[in-house]
Amino acid sequence: MLVLGGGRMGAALVGGLLRSGWIEASDLVVADRRELARRDLGHRYPGVAVSDCPVEADSAVLAVKPHDAERAAIALAEVGPPARVMSIVAGVPVSHLQSWLGPQTAVLRAMPNMPAVLGGAASAVAGGPSAKEEDFAWAEAVLSSFGVVARVPEELLDAVTGLSGSGPAYVLMLVEAMVEAGIEQGLDREASNLLVTHTLLGTARMLAETGESPVALRASVTSPGGTTAAGVRALEANGFRSAVMEAVAAAAEKSRQLGQDELG
Repeated sequence: MLVLGGGRMGAALVGGLLRSGWIEASDLVVADRRELARRDLGHRYPGVAVSDCPVEADSAVLAVKPHDAERAAIALAEVGPPARVMSIVAGVPVSHLQSWLGPQTAVLRAMPNMPAVLGGAASAVAGGPSAKEEDFAWAEAVLSSFGVVARVPEELLDAVTGLSGSGPAYVLMLVEAMVEAGIEQGLDREASNLLVTHTLLGTARMLAETGESPVALRASVTSPGGTTAAGVRALEANGFRSAVMEAVAAAAEKSRQLGQDELG
Protein backbone atom coordinates (compact mmCIF):
# COMPACT_ATOMS: atom_id res chain seq x y z
CA MET A 1 0.00 0.00 0.00
CA LEU A 2 1.20 3.50 -0.84
CA VAL A 3 0.68 6.69 1.16
CA LEU A 4 1.38 9.63 -1.12
CA GLY A 5 2.28 12.58 1.11
CA GLY A 6 4.21 12.43 4.37
CA GLY A 7 2.99 15.58 6.09
CA ARG A 8 1.20 15.70 9.43
CA MET A 9 -1.88 13.77 8.37
CA GLY A 10 -0.01 11.32 6.15
CA ALA A 11 2.41 10.57 8.99
CA ALA A 12 -0.48 10.29 11.45
CA LEU A 13 -2.18 7.81 9.15
CA VAL A 14 1.00 5.73 8.86
CA GLY A 15 1.47 5.76 12.62
CA GLY A 16 -2.12 4.70 13.20
CA LEU A 17 -1.92 1.87 10.70
CA LEU A 18 1.28 0.52 12.19
CA ARG A 19 0.11 0.93 15.77
CA SER A 20 -3.05 -1.04 15.02
CA GLY A 21 -1.16 -3.88 13.35
CA TRP A 22 -3.47 -3.65 10.34
CA ILE A 23 -0.47 -3.59 8.00
CA GLU A 24 3.17 -4.59 8.32
CA ALA A 25 5.82 -1.91 7.89
CA SER A 26 7.34 -3.90 5.03
CA ASP A 27 4.05 -3.70 3.10
CA LEU A 28 3.84 0.10 3.28
CA VAL A 29 5.49 2.79 1.15
CA VAL A 30 5.37 6.53 1.86
CA ALA A 31 6.24 8.96 -0.95
CA ASP A 32 7.13 12.60 -0.37
CA ARG A 33 9.13 15.05 -2.49
CA ARG A 34 10.70 16.74 0.55
CA GLU A 35 14.00 15.26 1.69
CA LEU A 36 13.55 16.41 5.30
CA ALA A 37 10.12 14.76 5.48
CA ARG A 38 11.54 11.51 4.08
CA ARG A 39 14.33 11.47 6.64
CA ASP A 40 11.86 12.08 9.45
CA LEU A 41 9.51 9.36 8.23
CA GLY A 42 12.35 6.87 7.90
CA HIS A 43 13.49 7.62 11.44
CA ARG A 44 10.01 7.44 12.98
CA TYR A 45 8.82 4.33 11.15
CA PRO A 46 11.67 1.83 10.65
CA GLY A 47 10.91 -0.76 8.02
CA VAL A 48 8.58 1.48 6.03
CA ALA A 49 9.92 2.15 2.54
CA VAL A 50 10.31 5.85 1.76
CA SER A 51 10.39 7.28 -1.77
CA ASP A 52 10.64 10.69 -3.39
CA CYS A 53 8.00 9.80 -5.99
CA PRO A 54 4.96 7.54 -6.34
CA VAL A 55 5.52 3.83 -6.81
CA GLU A 56 3.22 1.22 -8.30
CA ALA A 57 0.73 -0.09 -5.76
CA ASP A 58 -2.63 -1.84 -5.77
CA SER A 59 -4.07 0.60 -3.21
CA ALA A 60 -3.06 4.13 -2.34
CA VAL A 61 -3.97 6.97 0.00
CA LEU A 62 -3.57 10.51 -1.32
CA ALA A 63 -2.49 12.79 1.55
CA VAL A 64 -1.10 15.94 -0.06
CA LYS A 65 -2.05 19.61 0.07
CA PRO A 66 -5.01 20.63 -2.11
CA HIS A 67 -2.84 22.58 -4.56
CA ASP A 68 -0.65 19.46 -5.06
CA ALA A 69 -3.53 17.06 -5.60
CA GLU A 70 -3.67 17.20 -9.41
CA ARG A 71 0.08 16.77 -9.87
CA ALA A 72 0.22 13.92 -7.36
CA ALA A 73 -2.79 12.08 -8.80
CA ILE A 74 -1.49 12.31 -12.36
CA ALA A 75 1.96 11.10 -11.24
CA LEU A 76 0.31 8.19 -9.44
CA ALA A 77 -1.64 7.22 -12.56
CA GLU A 78 1.49 7.41 -14.71
CA VAL A 79 3.49 4.87 -12.65
CA GLY A 80 0.70 2.32 -12.90
CA PRO A 81 -2.92 3.07 -12.06
CA PRO A 82 -3.84 1.60 -8.65
CA ALA A 83 -7.03 -0.40 -8.31
CA ARG A 84 -8.29 2.06 -5.72
CA VAL A 85 -7.32 5.41 -4.22
CA MET A 86 -8.64 7.04 -1.08
CA SER A 87 -8.02 10.79 -0.91
CA ILE A 88 -7.84 12.66 2.39
CA VAL A 89 -7.26 15.96 0.60
CA ALA A 90 -9.69 18.64 1.80
CA GLY A 91 -11.99 20.17 -0.78
CA VAL A 92 -11.00 18.14 -3.86
CA PRO A 93 -14.07 16.34 -5.25
CA VAL A 94 -14.21 12.77 -6.51
CA SER A 95 -14.98 13.98 -10.03
CA HIS A 96 -11.64 15.80 -10.29
CA LEU A 97 -9.72 12.92 -8.74
CA GLN A 98 -11.36 10.50 -11.15
CA SER A 99 -10.43 12.62 -14.17
CA TRP A 100 -6.78 12.73 -13.05
CA LEU A 101 -6.48 9.07 -12.07
CA GLY A 102 -8.46 7.58 -14.94
CA PRO A 103 -11.56 5.40 -15.15
CA GLN A 104 -9.77 2.19 -14.14
CA THR A 105 -9.24 3.41 -10.56
CA ALA A 106 -11.96 3.32 -7.92
CA VAL A 107 -11.93 6.66 -6.08
CA LEU A 108 -13.00 7.43 -2.52
CA ARG A 109 -12.67 10.52 -0.34
CA ALA A 110 -12.21 10.53 3.42
CA MET A 111 -11.74 13.01 6.23
CA PRO A 112 -9.92 11.64 9.29
CA ASN A 113 -8.74 13.91 12.10
CA MET A 114 -5.45 14.23 13.93
CA PRO A 115 -6.19 11.84 16.84
CA ALA A 116 -5.47 9.15 14.21
CA VAL A 117 -1.89 9.16 15.50
CA LEU A 118 -3.13 7.75 18.83
CA GLY A 119 -5.76 5.42 17.40
CA GLY A 120 -8.59 7.77 18.33
CA ALA A 121 -9.61 9.26 14.99
CA ALA A 122 -13.12 10.18 13.94
CA SER A 123 -13.34 9.76 10.17
CA ALA A 124 -15.92 9.84 7.40
CA VAL A 125 -15.66 8.30 3.94
CA ALA A 126 -17.53 8.83 0.67
CA GLY A 127 -17.13 7.22 -2.71
CA GLY A 128 -17.69 8.11 -6.31
CA PRO A 129 -19.58 6.08 -8.94
CA SER A 130 -16.47 3.94 -9.54
CA ALA A 131 -16.28 2.76 -5.92
CA LYS A 132 -17.74 -0.68 -5.26
CA GLU A 133 -18.61 -2.23 -1.92
CA GLU A 134 -15.21 -3.93 -1.70
CA ASP A 135 -13.53 -0.55 -2.16
CA PHE A 136 -15.60 0.90 0.68
CA ALA A 137 -14.71 -2.14 2.80
CA TRP A 138 -10.99 -1.52 2.20
CA ALA A 139 -11.28 2.20 2.97
CA GLU A 140 -13.32 1.58 6.11
CA ALA A 141 -10.82 -1.06 7.26
CA VAL A 142 -7.95 1.41 6.82
CA LEU A 143 -9.80 4.16 8.68
CA SER A 144 -11.11 1.82 11.39
CA SER A 145 -7.56 0.72 12.16
CA PHE A 146 -7.03 4.02 13.97
CA GLY A 147 -10.51 5.04 15.10
CA VAL A 148 -14.16 5.11 14.11
CA VAL A 149 -15.57 5.77 10.65
CA ALA A 150 -18.91 6.86 9.22
CA ARG A 151 -20.00 6.51 5.59
CA VAL A 152 -21.57 9.71 4.23
CA PRO A 153 -22.54 11.20 0.86
CA GLU A 154 -19.72 13.19 -0.72
CA GLU A 155 -21.63 16.47 -0.48
CA LEU A 156 -21.43 16.23 3.33
CA LEU A 157 -17.65 15.88 3.57
CA ASP A 158 -17.17 19.64 3.90
CA ALA A 159 -19.49 19.51 6.91
CA VAL A 160 -17.40 16.64 8.31
CA THR A 161 -14.28 18.75 7.81
CA GLY A 162 -15.83 21.59 9.81
CA LEU A 163 -17.07 19.28 12.55
CA SER A 164 -14.66 16.44 13.33
CA GLY A 165 -11.78 17.45 11.06
CA SER A 166 -11.37 20.82 12.77
CA GLY A 167 -13.08 19.71 15.99
CA PRO A 168 -9.94 18.86 17.99
CA ALA A 169 -8.92 22.54 17.82
CA TYR A 170 -12.27 23.64 19.27
CA VAL A 171 -11.99 21.13 22.12
CA LEU A 172 -8.41 22.18 22.84
CA MET A 173 -9.46 25.83 22.98
CA LEU A 174 -12.06 24.84 25.59
CA VAL A 175 -9.35 23.01 27.55
CA GLU A 176 -7.05 26.04 27.37
CA ALA A 177 -9.80 28.30 28.67
CA MET A 178 -10.76 25.94 31.49
CA VAL A 179 -7.13 25.53 32.58
CA GLU A 180 -6.68 29.30 32.71
CA ALA A 181 -9.94 29.64 34.62
CA GLY A 182 -8.73 27.13 37.18
CA ILE A 183 -5.51 29.09 37.62
CA GLU A 184 -7.49 32.31 38.11
CA GLN A 185 -9.44 30.55 40.87
CA GLY A 186 -6.20 29.70 42.70
CA LEU A 187 -5.10 26.31 41.33
CA ASP A 188 -1.56 25.87 40.08
CA ARG A 189 -1.15 25.10 36.37
CA GLU A 190 -0.21 21.45 36.86
CA ALA A 191 -3.26 20.68 38.98
CA SER A 192 -5.60 22.67 36.74
CA ASN A 193 -4.33 20.94 33.61
CA LEU A 194 -4.63 17.49 35.23
CA LEU A 195 -8.19 18.10 36.39
CA VAL A 196 -9.38 19.56 33.08
CA THR A 197 -7.73 16.86 30.96
CA HIS A 198 -9.31 14.06 32.94
CA THR A 199 -12.65 15.83 33.07
CA LEU A 200 -12.53 15.76 29.27
CA LEU A 201 -11.45 12.12 29.14
CA GLY A 202 -14.07 11.02 31.64
CA THR A 203 -16.86 12.90 29.91
CA ALA A 204 -15.90 11.46 26.52
CA ARG A 205 -15.99 7.96 28.03
CA MET A 206 -19.44 8.63 29.46
CA LEU A 207 -20.67 9.62 26.00
CA ALA A 208 -19.02 6.67 24.27
CA GLU A 209 -19.80 3.96 26.80
CA THR A 210 -23.22 4.78 28.29
CA GLY A 211 -25.07 5.40 25.04
CA GLU A 212 -26.79 8.39 26.64
CA SER A 213 -27.27 11.59 24.68
CA PRO A 214 -25.22 14.67 25.65
CA VAL A 215 -28.46 16.39 26.63
CA ALA A 216 -29.37 13.60 29.05
CA LEU A 217 -25.88 13.39 30.52
CA ARG A 218 -25.68 17.15 31.01
CA ALA A 219 -29.04 17.10 32.76
CA SER A 220 -27.83 14.36 35.08
CA VAL A 221 -24.96 16.53 36.35
CA THR A 222 -26.88 19.81 36.42
CA SER A 223 -28.95 20.17 39.58
CA PRO A 224 -31.53 23.00 39.48
CA GLY A 225 -30.13 26.03 41.26
CA GLY A 226 -26.75 24.36 41.73
CA THR A 227 -23.18 25.25 40.81
CA THR A 228 -23.23 23.55 37.40
CA ALA A 229 -26.47 25.31 36.48
CA ALA A 230 -24.83 28.63 37.30
CA GLY A 231 -21.88 27.80 35.05
CA VAL A 232 -24.10 26.64 32.20
CA ARG A 233 -26.17 29.83 32.42
CA ALA A 234 -22.97 31.88 32.11
CA LEU A 235 -21.94 29.91 29.02
CA GLU A 236 -25.34 30.40 27.40
CA ALA A 237 -25.38 34.11 28.27
CA ASN A 238 -22.02 34.52 26.54
CA GLY A 239 -23.05 32.75 23.34
CA PHE A 240 -21.12 29.51 23.88
CA ARG A 241 -23.49 27.30 21.87
CA SER A 242 -23.81 29.72 18.95
CA ALA A 243 -20.04 30.30 18.89
CA VAL A 244 -19.41 26.56 18.48
CA MET A 245 -22.04 26.25 15.76
CA GLU A 246 -20.57 29.22 13.91
CA ALA A 247 -17.08 27.72 14.17
CA VAL A 248 -18.24 24.48 12.52
CA ALA A 249 -20.09 26.43 9.81
CA ALA A 250 -17.06 28.67 9.14
CA ALA A 251 -14.68 25.72 8.85
CA ALA A 252 -17.08 23.85 6.55
CA GLU A 253 -17.39 26.89 4.30
CA LYS A 254 -13.62 27.29 4.22
CA SER A 255 -13.34 23.67 3.10
CA ARG A 256 -15.73 24.40 0.23
CA GLN A 257 -13.75 27.52 -0.72
CA LEU A 258 -10.46 25.62 -0.65
CA GLY A 259 -11.76 23.19 -3.22
CA GLN A 260 -13.09 25.96 -5.43
CA ASP A 261 -9.98 28.13 -5.14
CA GLU A 262 -7.44 25.38 -5.74
CA LEU A 263 -9.37 23.86 -8.62
CA GLY A 264 -10.44 27.12 -10.27
